[in-house]
Amino acid sequence: MKTNLFFQTSVILFAGCATALAQQDAKPVMRDAATHEELVLALRKAEQNDPMKKLQPAQGEDPSVVNRSKDLIADSDIISFRGVATLVPKRAVLQIPTSCSERMKLEPGARIIPWAEFYAANRGWITTVEVSRVQAEGNQPLAEDSTKMMATCRNLVVATYQGGPISVLPPKEQPKSETKPASAKP
Repeated sequence: MKTNLFFQTSVILFAGCATALAQQDAKPVMRDAATHEELVLALRKAEQNDPMKKLQPAQGEDPSVVNRSKDLIADSDIISFRGVATLVPKRAVLQIPTSCSERMKLEPGARIIPWAEFYAANRGWITTVEVSRVQAEGNQPLAEDSTKMMATCRNLVVATYQGGPISVLPPKEQPKSETKPASAKP
């Protein structure tokens, strides 16, 4: 048995050495390298065709600053349990059963942790509903199976988008389009 194992190992080593020697004999492929003048010319063309130089400065206020929230706590709901708490955006909690109503406030001395860590420790009483961005914006209602699940669920229900909590705006009402007869002229 030992001889057979020794023979197999020797064959593998020999095959590996033969492959390495064959690769050493292969000649490297030589290519032309770019000259200094070619590199300078390419840089000059790139600088002349730079679209950022033609871009006009933006007018008006910076949109990233205009809608920035002043108070993170005021824009968040707090969920706490057993000395730890987390923040989720307002309107991310879709359902609060009476058994979980006491958990929707900050306990004194609670340590604030990220959502993912809090959810992992408390998934027994928290249920998440994955929503699309269109649903979160209120442009499309929540899925029918999600609303049926929430009707019978006894857990706290939090809306998530790609695993993180997200606010869900109420569904927007579709504008009623008035139909005009084909013969009517505007």
